[in-house]
Amino acid sequence: MFVSISIARPLPRSPGSLREAWIALAGLSAVFLFEMLDNSILTVALPTIGRDLHASTTALQWVSNSYAVVFGGLMLVFGAVADRFGRRRVMLAGLALLGAASLATVFVTSVSGLIVVRSVMGVAAAMTTPGSIALAFRLFRDDDLRVRAMTLISTVGLVGLAVGPPLGGFVLTAAPWQALLLVNVPIAVLAMIGIGRGVEADTAAELHRGPSDLLGGVLGTATIVLVLVVPTFFVEQGAAAWLPWAAVGVTVVAAVLYVVRARTARHPLLDLKLVARPQVAGGLAYKAATGLAAAGLTYLVTLQLQLDWGWSPALAAVGMLPQVVVLIAGGPLVNRFVRRVGLDRAALPGGLCVVAGLAVYALLGRLGYVPVAVALVLVAAGIRVVGAVAGVTVLKGLPENRTSIGAALVDTASQVTSAAGVAVSGTVLAVLFAGGIAQPGWSAGQTAQFEQAVTIGGLLLTAMSAALVGWAFLRVRRSQACS
Repeated sequence: MFVSISIARPLPRSPGSLREAWIALAGLSAVFLFEMLDNSILTVALPTIGRDLHASTTALQWVSNSYAVVFGGLMLVFGAVADRFGRRRVMLAGLALLGAASLATVFVTSVSGLIVVRSVMGVAAAMTTPGSIALAFRLFRDDDLRVRAMTLISTVGLVGLAVGPPLGGFVLTAAPWQALLLVNVPIAVLAMIGIGRGVEADTAAELHRGPSDLLGGVLGTATIVLVLVVPTFFVEQGAAAWLPWAAVGVTVVAAVLYVVRARTARHPLLDLKLVARPQVAGGLAYKAATGLAAAGLTYLVTLQLQLDWGWSPALAAVGMLPQVVVLIAGGPLVNRFVRRVGLDRAALPGGLCVVAGLAVYALLGRLGYVPVAVALVLVAAGIRVVGAVAGVTVLKGLPENRTSIGAALVDTASQVTSAAGVAVSGTVLAVLFAGGIAQPGWSAGQTAQFEQAVTIGGLLLTAMSAALVGWAFLRVRRSQACS
């Protein structure tokens, strides 16, 4: 008689320091670097792309926006997929897709082709980002090491966000704009090597075997995409046309169906009761305000420096340096500030700093570079503070077994509002500016139209960010009063 003996696989030894896990941390940091660098590095090249591909204002807007829309719309869906089929497996597949899409840039000859490539990159980003935080936490059993690891990874990503515009400007002085997207190829290879060698595959016990809410994912993605597409319909066809209003109706229906699905499904993609928790809602609103401000301001300033003031891409890159300096060098100051005022109180000053920066740009940005630089510094300072505390605020408000979905929510809020910031700015420009915005030799009337668009677009971004910050403050204060 034979006896079958089942031997459990021993748990891998947890690294005792960050240095012991440097291979995995390098791979996970590369994932965050791609997420932050990809959109920011391309922004400075938009005027060049517009001229090279003969893009309209709306098409140029979607070159930047398509990535963020797809990324933000699919992130929660791929988070659920990763929980079911393996975070490491889905991440490696996403990195392979990223490398292939980046290489495809070489063959792009039209703006529609570039938008398709950017959309595929958004799919790749959605496949890689949700599992990255889970994998980082899984490396260590010690909470202090987990916090230090996440701080390291997020800092690398923030550096990518900061250096993207100036790096893009300098690259354009010696290479075509396609080179900016080819940068993703070595980043993807580095990430695949680090994660493949440094992170073990998920075990069956670590995977979620419950049913996935695919219908909820489809409805949620459709709602996000429609919200951002509707403004372009109004611009292109006018308010008297039937299509824009039909799109508004479809958007409302999709949103209602998504809410109904989330409330009635036995296993919803996202439990709305968790999002409604005061700390969660407040943290997400703070993150949304910074995403809206960062993308909208960068979009407008980049076009202003190059198209309105006639700066070269390299000089425009230098013009973005105040933002870069604050984002990179502000870490130690932010840590001291958070320790001094407390985690729960730090987000409000950061959010108000973002609103103040947008207001300075909207009211004074057309008068010269100094107010533009002040706006960049204020917004960057606010992003640095909110980025350090908003995610923690969200995770503190969730049950311990829902922190992964919380991390995905934070990234989703940032990406969706980044797309909204570009959509608001681009739509205002499309409405007010007559002619091709990327064409040289503006008339005096076109210059006046652009400056008016900068003022109105900046004021809209200011009002939207202020509303988000105010609502976030009230929600977080409510949670503090209840605790």
